[in-house]
Amino acid sequence: KVNVNIGTSTLKNNIDDEIAKAEIAVKYHADTIMDLSDGGDVKKIRQTLLDSAPITFGTVPIYEAYNYGVQVHKNPLDLTDDDFLNAFENNAKDGVDYTTIHVGITKEIAKRILKVQRYGGVVSKGGTITAAWMLKYDKENPYFAHYDYLVELARKYDVTFSLGDALRPGSILDSHDELQVQEMINMVDLTKRAHEKDVQVMVEGPGHVPLNEVAANVILAKSLIGDV
Repeated sequence: KVNVNIGTSTLKNNIDDEIAKAEIAVKYHADTIMDLSDGGDVKKIRQTLLDSAPITFGTVPIYEAYNYGVQVHKNPLDLTDDDFLNAFENNAKDGVDYTTIHVGITKEIAKRILKVQRYGGVVSKGGTITAAWMLKYDKENPYFAHYDYLVELARKYDVTFSLGDALRPGSILDSHDELQVQEMINMVDLTKRAHEKDVQVMVEGPGHVPLNEVAANVILAKSLIGDV
């Protein structure tokens, strides 16, 4: 399968460029497109790209929440729980096929980030935003705290979850450290809870791991989460 990532940023926001990318992806038979826009009018951009790319289409709702913080509050972390949840529902209502939600990273894990020496740090943008928000306010991840509500929305709008690997290793030296494995363990319960409500799930991974550990990572994930 071939996935194509496109999208605007706070540094470059040209919708015509993104439309051109989407059309090229469709022309050469990409299987999916992900709109990673976090700059400009992200809702209008998303709707425009959905029309331009009639193939499987994914988004990352935390980017919309981030954009809202920047545009409205001039601070990407000046967000409420509702801002996180509204961003997800906005994406679902617009008809995206799947959304990446960084739900496996909890407040307890975020606090451990500060104690675990990682060579590559936290390389997930959504994971970084979520962790920084939790540490700033000493609050639980809204997507984790309100996961059952997200499941109901996903079922209502027929959206598949892509459970984001917020703590994937950014360096092979961090492969299978406690942060990555703990997040993976959290995915076990999250996947089962979604399946109980007939919501489909993809589990992201493994990140940057040595080639000889890729198979082991898949086996570990399947043994924990299930061969689904």
